[in-house]
Amino acid sequence: MSEKIKIDPYGFREYDARWLYKKDINNQGITNLGKGFGTQIKKRTGRDNPRVIVGHDYRSYSEEIKTELKKGLISTGCHIEDVGLSLSPMVYFAQFNLDADAVAMVTASHNENGWTGVKMGIKKGLTHAPEEMKELKDITLNEKFSNGEGNEKLIEDFQQVYKDDLINSNKINKKLKVVVACGNGTAGVFAPDILRGIGCEVIELDCNLDWTFPKYNPNPEDLKMLHAIAKVVKDNNADIGFGFDGDGDRVGVIDNEGNEIFSDKIGLLIARNLSTKYKNSKFVVDVKSTGLYLKDNVLLKNNCETIYWKTGHSHIKRKVNTEKALAGFEKSGHFFFNQPLGYGYDDGINSAIHVCNLLDNQNKRMSEIINELPNTYQTPTMAPFCKDEEKYQVVEELINQVEEIKNNKTKIDDQIITEVLTVNGVRFSFEDGSWGLIRASSNKPSLVIVTESPTSDDRKKKIFNFIDDLLQKTGKVGKYDQKI
Repeated sequence: MSEKIKIDPYGFREYDARWLYKKDINNQGITNLGKGFGTQIKKRTGRDNPRVIVGHDYRSYSEEIKTELKKGLISTGCHIEDVGLSLSPMVYFAQFNLDADAVAMVTASHNENGWTGVKMGIKKGLTHAPEEMKELKDITLNEKFSNGEGNEKLIEDFQQVYKDDLINSNKINKKLKVVVACGNGTAGVFAPDILRGIGCEVIELDCNLDWTFPKYNPNPEDLKMLHAIAKVVKDNNADIGFGFDGDGDRVGVIDNEGNEIFSDKIGLLIARNLSTKYKNSKFVVDVKSTGLYLKDNVLLKNNCETIYWKTGHSHIKRKVNTEKALAGFEKSGHFFFNQPLGYGYDDGINSAIHVCNLLDNQNKRMSEIINELPNTYQTPTMAPFCKDEEKYQVVEELINQVEEIKNNKTKIDDQIITEVLTVNGVRFSFEDGSWGLIRASSNKPSLVIVTESPTSDDRKKKIFNFIDDLLQKTGKVGKYDQKI
């Protein structure tokens, strides 16, 4: 008797699909996801036999999942081109390089073991946004599948094609000493080779593949991972340290003194570096990012515009695309470089290369470059538990409360709220440029909280306390993953 199909509807997130494997989705469910995606590709491209690039990350069960996914895709008529063990950006690159119709990357990125997921895209350089996810969910759960005769072939040695593409156009002159940390995730196969290839001296940290993630999850926002990199940077007197996430589309950066530099500040430094060559450019940043972009004298001098947009790699990618922005930067470490610097998608290794270019261009250490930015006090990204089925409603109520506080001119730490941005949850700013953010996480049952103050650490904390107080009063918010 064949296994009953199991596929939890909540696995269809805003811009990718993620489940706890076997608990929330089983093999039949994954085959159906493949059928759903194959049907959707045919519908959106108008082709009977669309070509689909498929890759997988280094988890013990990812190949098994890829096999089931391919089964579903092939049954709808898709021609699969399997590039094997991959990073998400390698799969995105393959769509351009091999001129294919769509991509499917089996990865749960930095989620804990047990999770699986698929990043999918049809239009080159873009991944599914909420509208496509909604359509995919409908096709998959209601089994509105088309039939066809597909096939599959293995693309040999594509890893090298991807590596060479990044190496050949990015050689640097300075011999930078670089710590490369991969948290035992898939980036270990790629990042050390590529950074050596452009001319860096590489010190490897946890670059051997081990899907049990013995130390910590490969997540450049994880403080444990960042502290480990900092130690190796200081012990080796390195110029910089890079931490890559599980599927290689994000990077975290540690300066030569072992200090973590939040990715939004790195984005600002890269934007400044680019703005001198590419005047009048647009940059897109997410609502979790520092407020410094708006007042930055270098960007203003070079007539550059910064747009704050919804958090999420898919949202920022699309906004970079529609605004024809030069680049986009997300606080979580997803960076997007548009032509002529890249194809518009997020690639952690390409982002690290841009940081190397920044150091190559200036006769200064990273700590000196970062010190040229105005100081701000910023919390890490904090995620208090909130049920998937309640989180959006909770945020809606909090938006109303914050707007009321603004209208009543109620003071928080002697400051009134001067601006409320609601493109993604609520980001409220104060007279001195301090701000706080509350939004729903798009891939986990939690909220996302960030605060920043250019004035003092104390004010940063007071804004957090204000938010925390609002959250506790809802009675629907649980424990934080990390807290200041």
